[in-house]
Amino acid sequence: MSQWPPVSVVMPVLNEEEHLAEAVGRVLDQDYPGELEVVVALAPSKDRTEQIAAELAESDPRIVIVPNPTSKTPAGLNVAIAKARYDVIVRVDGHGVLTSGYITRAVELLEETGADNVGGVMAAEGRGPFEQAVACAYRSRLGLGASTFHQGGSAGPADTVYLGVFRRAALDRVGGFDESMHRAQDWELNYRIRKTGGLIWFSPDLSVTYRPRSSVRSVGRQFFHTGQWRREVIRRHPETASKRYLAPPLAVCAIVLGTLLGVLGLATGWPVLLLGFLAPVGYALAIIAGSLIEGRYLPVRAQLWLPVVCATMHMTWGTGFLTGLHER
Repeated sequence: MSQWPPVSVVMPVLNEEEHLAEAVGRVLDQDYPGELEVVVALAPSKDRTEQIAAELAESDPRIVIVPNPTSKTPAGLNVAIAKARYDVIVRVDGHGVLTSGYITRAVELLEETGADNVGGVMAAEGRGPFEQAVACAYRSRLGLGASTFHQGGSAGPADTVYLGVFRRAALDRVGGFDESMHRAQDWELNYRIRKTGGLIWFSPDLSVTYRPRSSVRSVGRQFFHTGQWRREVIRRHPETASKRYLAPPLAVCAIVLGTLLGVLGLATGWPVLLLGFLAPVGYALAIIAGSLIEGRYLPVRAQLWLPVVCATMHMTWGTGFLTGLHER
């Protein structure tokens, strides 16, 4: 390219003391040929995130901090975009670490494809046995791997991509992120861009390292809320329902019903009801067998965690979907 457009990197952060310095550092180390700024939308945090952000901003004039008092991701993205000075908007999360050359290649792809948003692979990478198991679940079909941006694939048009590098004109055209969508806001935004004739482009050339949650409780909480908001997306856009999204709630229903019937069979002495136990037992055996296959390259401790992680993801996601949102 004869002239590289300036870019604004927007980053909503909350309780990210462990990852923030690394995430911002990788952005500043991109060696992008044009101008670059980083706009951090800082939510009130319970850890040292605010102090770390202030220290980073003091050390480099390219870093700008804006408050995000609501603590909600889409609101933080919108205030950061409003503050951003440039027409190419790069989204990065506090859990995300850009690979070398990411921004340069993304800007090239915007020019080559004419897309409104380009993105690539969410490369989950764990640092310990539990996180390694979570990362494996993200990448595999047993966990979440049905999406192209989890597994990779050929470059081309896509329904959605991980994070994204946007043209500001496209964001302005659709009114930015929907602040009522506390989760799944990326998917919902890309849906609106596509509905207005825009192109979303996936490329395996783009990769962002994702640091997964580090405990069963945090993974369960994350996926419970994700399930709730996926149901909200389907409520708003019924045409987006798919077998992939309906599988976890159906599995939860089958396991709960089967277990109840089996227990009733034990209590009443009706042998036919004991067949209900086939649902939870069959699910457990399938998860264990799938984990042995998908996790065969993991360290032993991570292999032991993998069935626990996958079951946690499925059951909490499905329960969240069935529960839905209590307030909208």
